[in-house]
Formats: sequence, C-alpha cells, structure tokens
Amino acid sequence: MTKEELIAKMAASAGITKVAAGTALQAFTGAVTTSLKKGQRVSLVNFGTFTISKRKARMGRNPRTGQPVPVPAKRLPFFKVGKELKELVNDSRHIPITGGDEGDDDDDDDEDGEE
Repeated sequence: MTKEELIAKMAASAGITKVAAGTALQAFTGAVTTSLKKGQRVSLVNFGTFTISKRKARMGRNPRTGQPVPVPAKRLPFFKVGKELKELVNDSRHIPITGGDEGDDDDDDDEDGEE
C-alpha cells in the first residue's frame, strides 16, 4: 500500500476529505518522528510501539578490499508489533497474497527443495 492509497482509505473510513486525511497522516508521522528524535517511545495499545534501537560503534570490513573500517555508533528507529495486530495478521494467513513480491515471506519458497 502506498501513502496515497493509505490516505484514500483513511478518508473513506473516517468520512473526511483526502486533504484532511493527508494532513492527519502527516501530523501523525511528524509527532512520531519528533518523539523518536527526543529518544522517547511511542506506544499505540494493541498496535505496536515505536522505539529507538542503539547500535554501538564497531569495526567493520570493506567487502571489496577486506580492510577494517570504523562504523560509528548510531540510533535506529524500531517498531515492535503489538499482540493484537500480530494475532490479526497471523489469523489472516488463509488469505492468498497477491501483487508484487514485497513482504512475501509466505511458504512460496520451497525450503526442502521439493516442488
């Protein structure tokens, strides 16, 4: 689903214009981003929690030359799925996945080599 498709669904579901839904989505993402920048967590009950994952500085390797390369410490956004959302998605496994290969983790790949 693209951002435009999400805005259209939000507008239809809430009975508002696409402009209002776009503004609401922008306000939501802006608030989450601002909170994460401050190191705060954003918890949406039954949906999930946005947090910051801290990575320590380390020595990596340049894959082309094999030379050691310093990798600086960094903070990365992380989303942990809530229990209710996880259960809803898992319960929908009987619905066939359509469209592109994005997010296609289902049992299409034959891990045992059989077809």
